[in-house]
Parts: sequence; C-alpha cells; structure tokens
Amino acid sequence: MKTKLEIASNWLPRYTGTSIDDFGDYILLTNFHNYVVSFSEQFGCDVKGEGRPMQTATNTHGLSIINFGMGSANAATIMDLLVAREPKGVLFLGKCGGLKQSTEIGHFLLPIAAIRGEGTSNDYMPKEVPALPSFKLHKFVSNKLVDFQLEYRTGVIYTTNRRVWEWDDQFKQYLAKLSAIGIDMETATIFIVGHANEISRGALLLVSDMPLIPEGIKTEELDKKVTEKYLDLHLKLGVDAMTEIEEKGEPIRHFRY
Repeated sequence: MKTKLEIASNWLPRYTGTSIDDFGDYILLTNFHNYVVSFSEQFGCDVKGEGRPMQTATNTHGLSIINFGMGSANAATIMDLLVAREPKGVLFLGKCGGLKQSTEIGHFLLPIAAIRGEGTSNDYMPKEVPALPSFKLHKFVSNKLVDFQLEYRTGVIYTTNRRVWEWDDQFKQYLAKLSAIGIDMETATIFIVGHANEISRGALLLVSDMPLIPEGIKTEELDKKVTEKYLDLHLKLGVDAMTEIEEKGEPIRHFRY
C-alpha cells in the first residue's frame, strides 16, 4: 500500500467492521456508542463493528452513523479514512462545554468556526488556515433548528487536546481572552481534516456542561441526565438535516480558500 487511498480503503473496514460499499453517501459522526444504538433501533438496521475501534450503522436512505471515539486524533483518523468512501457530506453530532452564560446546558451550538488549540490539525494545514464548516450543510442544520423552534447559538468553538483542565485557572483565563462560545476536543480537527481531504463537513454541538463554574463541571450523573433528555432530539436533528439534503439532491461543493 503506497497511496493514502490504498491505506484508507484497507483501514476503514478494519477499524469499523463495515465494508466501504455499506456506508451511505451521507455520514453522521459521534463520540458515543448509544447514538449508534439509538440510530439502529430507529431504522431497524444492524450495528456493525462491535469489538472494533469504531461502530457504525446505515439506514436504507443512504445515511450512516459512526462512533469514532473521543479526541482530535480519532477525529483526524476517521476524516482521513473516509476518503475511501468520498461521502457527500459529514455532520458531527458532538457535545461541548458552554463558556458563556448564554450557552446553557441543553442549548445547541452551530459553530461558525473553530479555534485550532488541539495541535493535531497542524499536521494537515498551516496554523494560519481557519477551521471552517461547509456553509451550505450548516444551512440545512439551522433550518431544522428553526423548524423545531429550538433556541440555539452560533459562535466560535475552542478545540483542545486537554481533557482535564477544569482545575487550571490560568487556562480558564486564557479561554476568556479568546471569547469562544464553547469548548470541545474534535470540531476544529474535523473541519481542517475535512478541508484537507475535500470532504464537506459541519457540526451540531450539544452543550452538556458549564466547565467554568465548579457546579457546572461534567459528572457521570450530569452526563446521564443530559443524554436521557437530549440524545433523541440531537440525533433527530442530524438525521432530518442530512436526509433532507439527500432528498433534495443539492450538492454541497467543496471550495478551497
């Protein structure tokens, strides 16, 4: 195997237990196995890749969901491996920490950009290149949020490789200077690696905690409550948006900037 395509074509099935032809034209990405299970139950399709690093499910409408795990390295891996399938659009359904008082738990964030604090994306594009979603894909997602009459926010997400930082006052002061609306570990990587691989991409993030205040730091109990209350809605928004794109047949073109 000498080319990136040859490697990705071998590794995508190896990581997911799913053949390339079994993936749909449109992809939902998630960090959570229960999103894949809920998707499979909704559409009566099998979960593949149990015991593999990543699990998948695909419905009869040509929409797939992939649990790629947590963190920017895994986000880069799946966006690299997807070159073997050349999807028409990829939407990340992730969770994030709210950094503003206006971003309360349960709100949805539609990021207009992401700050590249994770470092992984530096292997794909120079640091000066902004991490941006595909506008047309986000247009469909925002339309769904409006259809459901949901309050949502737009703004810039800060993506970091640090998982345990909530104790670090100096880091929190740095976040305040950035004026980011939320913080996560994957969005900037997905945007940049998607751009490098010419994959149209977006993100719909659910605010799952408020990490700047002690009582808002995510715990197992809090995460369970958020999941029980919002998982189905989060998933439905992603499914409906990507299904509508497929049904309307509107191409989401990739533009180099």
